[in-house]
Amino acid sequence: MEWVYLAGAILTETAAALSLKAATNGRRIWYAAVIAGYLSAFGFLVLTLGEGLGIGIAYGIWAAAGVAITAVASKFLFKEHFTRLMALGIGLISAGVLLVELGSH
Repeated sequence: MEWVYLAGAILTETAAALSLKAATNGRRIWYAAVIAGYLSAFGFLVLTLGEGLGIGIAYGIWAAAGVAITAVASKFLFKEHFTRLMALGIGLISAGVLLVELGSH
């Protein structure tokens, strides 16, 4: 169940970050989604840790997935640039999280 909670944390945090971008573009109603998203994300993280997943693993996966999803989604939602170098960076972040995961066993 900890992986379901972690997925919820990732998705709600990513939604909050994207809502923050929308809010700063003049649509202030999105601030409500920012607050709800971040509160939900931390709630899901608490549940994840309560299920026994280590903080190093949970936070690493959360951060890496959040960076990747936000970068890709912002390309489509906000027409931001997504370069090969950014894709390489996401790949390196993912590899680093994998090494942390493998090293924890």
